[in-house]
Amino acid sequence: MASSATNYLGRLAPSPTGHLHLGHARTFWLAAARARAARGPLLLRNDDLDRDRCRPEFVTAMQDDLRWLGLAWTGPMITQSERLPRYRAALIRLHAAGLIFPCTRSRRDVLDAAGAPHESGVDDEPVYPREFRPAPGAALPPLGEAISVNWRFRVPEGETVEFHDERCGAQRAAAGHDFGDFLVWRKDDTPSYQLATVVDDAEFGITEVVRGEDLIRSTFRQLLLFRALGWPAPRFFHAPLLLDDRGTRLAKRHDALALRALRARGVTPAEILARFAAETA
Repeated sequence: MASSATNYLGRLAPSPTGHLHLGHARTFWLAAARARAARGPLLLRNDDLDRDRCRPEFVTAMQDDLRWLGLAWTGPMITQSERLPRYRAALIRLHAAGLIFPCTRSRRDVLDAAGAPHESGVDDEPVYPREFRPAPGAALPPLGEAISVNWRFRVPEGETVEFHDERCGAQRAAAGHDFGDFLVWRKDDTPSYQLATVVDDAEFGITEVVRGEDLIRSTFRQLLLFRALGWPAPRFFHAPLLLDDRGTRLAKRHDALALRALRARGVTPAEILARFAAETA
């Protein structure tokens, strides 16, 4: 667990697109344990920017499930959909610095482009082809009052981005090769996960992010945003993923392993937490 530290601040960040399952629970349990070991508070953030999939009943359910498991947080829940002006302010700064560009290419265009690798897993944004980029220094159109086109962050081509993960050790990736120009704002006028997460973690002063190891690639993108916006980055701890009997990462479609389903079958929080402790011993 994390060593004792002053000014530690962690966070839980579930997305209300379904019921929490054992994989979420273990990651959140680890986050709570690390915050407790560091004698620091833990915030709860409601990542509800997916307008098509997020539902109010899942917001209520995730809070109930976390409390049932014995996990507590400090202060009121932070709701991302209530913070859109803060994300827009960060986008305006990136635009003024010439670090983003509008993109009319579809995901299929990117996947079909010559040399664009097909990635797999949850963090599967394909590497954006160099030939789709506007020329360096090209005039940028204004953002507009309502955004109807995707905006991407231009990564520093060839730069090696590095960080030390508190669990996985040294991590490095080459911008433009391992990951490419990435979305910061979507054509439905919604901030991307990358931008919203960075703004929230910076503005609330999060000192350590605990999340699944499937998001390691996202960390490289977010580190570039922290730097571009002049904010210090937190530390990162990427937890191991929980797999089903076939070796597949748990997802919200695994209804049988949802905390709600386990609770209905009579499984107790103590049994779940004992399993987590045994797995991480």
